[in-house]
Amino acid sequence: MSLRPTLDFLLYHWLDAESLNQRERFADHSRETFDAVFDTCERIAREKYAPFNRTVDTQEPHFDGEKVILPQATHDAQKAYAASGMLSAAQDYEVGGMQLPYTVEAAANAFFAMASVSIGSGLLTTGNANLLMVHGTDAQKEVFAKNEFSGRFSGTMCLSEPQAGSSLSDVTTRAVPDGEGFEADPLGARYRLKGNKMWISAGEHELADNIIHLVLAKIPGPDGKLIAGTRGISLFIVPKKMVNPQGELTGVRNDVALAGLNHKLGWRGTTNTLLNFGEGKYPVDGQAGAVGYLVGKPHEGLRCMFHMMNEARIGVGMAATMLGMAGYYASLDYAKNRPQGRPVGVGGKDAAQPQIRIIEHADVKRMLLAQKAYCEGALALELYCARLVDEHHTAGGQAADDARLLLEVLTPIAKSWPSEWCLEANSLAIQVHGGYGYTRDFPVEQYWRDNRLNMIHEGTHGIQAMDLLGRKVLMEGGRGLQLLAARINATIEKAIQQPELAEHANALGKALQHVGSATKAAWATGEPGEALANAVPYMQAFGHTVLAWTWLDVALAGLSLPQDAPQAGRMGAMRYFYHYELPKIDAWLKVVETRDLTCADLPEEAF
Repeated sequence: MSLRPTLDFLLYHWLDAESLNQRERFADHSRETFDAVFDTCERIAREKYAPFNRTVDTQEPHFDGEKVILPQATHDAQKAYAASGMLSAAQDYEVGGMQLPYTVEAAANAFFAMASVSIGSGLLTTGNANLLMVHGTDAQKEVFAKNEFSGRFSGTMCLSEPQAGSSLSDVTTRAVPDGEGFEADPLGARYRLKGNKMWISAGEHELADNIIHLVLAKIPGPDGKLIAGTRGISLFIVPKKMVNPQGELTGVRNDVALAGLNHKLGWRGTTNTLLNFGEGKYPVDGQAGAVGYLVGKPHEGLRCMFHMMNEARIGVGMAATMLGMAGYYASLDYAKNRPQGRPVGVGGKDAAQPQIRIIEHADVKRMLLAQKAYCEGALALELYCARLVDEHHTAGGQAADDARLLLEVLTPIAKSWPSEWCLEANSLAIQVHGGYGYTRDFPVEQYWRDNRLNMIHEGTHGIQAMDLLGRKVLMEGGRGLQLLAARINATIEKAIQQPELAEHANALGKALQHVGSATKAAWATGEPGEALANAVPYMQAFGHTVLAWTWLDVALAGLSLPQDAPQAGRMGAMRYFYHYELPKIDAWLKVVETRDLTCADLPEEAF
């Protein structure tokens, strides 16, 4: 089954991506150029990624004492991806980009995520370079970002530490000025870093000439002590290999050493590393300390890094979505071809009759429809968020600012909702396969393993939920939540006039009202501990409401098209979501609005 018809509908009939070509930045493009990009990416994904998804899962990265060894297929895939121009697809022509809308870039990358998310397609490299294009100096853009966009260098983000995990306040990597005249280095103020970073994806490999690490570290205060909390965090470019101001390798290895490879449940084709910075294994100019160049201003590192983190969160949501979609397509194909059982008639089952295909059983249809509702709904959400990125960057005026704020509110949902519910889709795909589902004879068990990481990647559910309820719905006086409610209500007003959608429009209106009242109730006492005790159930209810809105809007867009099998599928998925999923929000919101402390107050000894 092909992803392309679903993408075409969402992009051209729902999001009207062609209208972006009226913007000056995208004026050279047309549907033909967008489709050409999709053709190229679909072909590369089919030829260089999909056939090797199992290979990279079973042939895990290993360290031979000098370098990390990856399968040849990974080298070939990364080379083909870089040659396609997708690393810089949304960048200016002047830096070798295509000035594609981010909406199109995100859709094109979906092919790679579905074919083999474990091989990867440059998410961190692009995000790293994009950050430098916003916050870096001209020299940093020229030497580091442009070489990342070309594929000559690759990039990472180094946040977590073994003792700190997601608590960035507790990072202890230190950065001290590198001697006299440290501020005059042409590549940026030069520091020496010492510390350890954990869970660094693509932190060591031979896929590119160099690896550019973006590292969070703290500059000690005048007393020599690290500043407590996140206020003291700065951001540094730390290349694996030293370069000169022209971007040429000098032949000197920077003091960054691989301490070990992490072996994960999934995403086994991507190296995941523990890195030691500045331990003295590779001294530069005769002294220990990894050389790093300051990005932006001192102590503003986290603000800069959020540029990359938010981009990565949407990327993780897309990866989760496409893993779910891959499982859905695999289980749909299996269900259409696997004969088993017989229908139940008035007199029971007639064993003399031939077996039927399992897709003819109601419960298998339920599992397939759930997967379709989760995965196609999540894809629509991710593309909608990508469209908001384009609105923010090119619409101008109030429309651009509204898009910025809507994206702030939706980012926790764009990351967390697919990583929970498309994982559930993968679980259902295994179930459709029966006993074969958890064997390696079929791909669905790998899809589940790969997807299980996404609930933790780029911030756990708990972190996203506290961000949503503790910050995003409150920021700017609640204006973001009001903007979202206005868009949902606009869809409701259109849908309520359509007989086949009116019932669902009313249900969505009640759900939106319930989310609003629960938000107020959660904060009624003003006590963060009480409000946030059930932040995850709040986020689940909020996410389901957003997805119900998404499905209703998608269904509306389909009413003007021929009422064929694809439209019947969209309507069926929409009805499934409203009948089976949306009613869940009442249970989730009950503990939120009563500020239930069952979990928070249970003493440790009681567990």
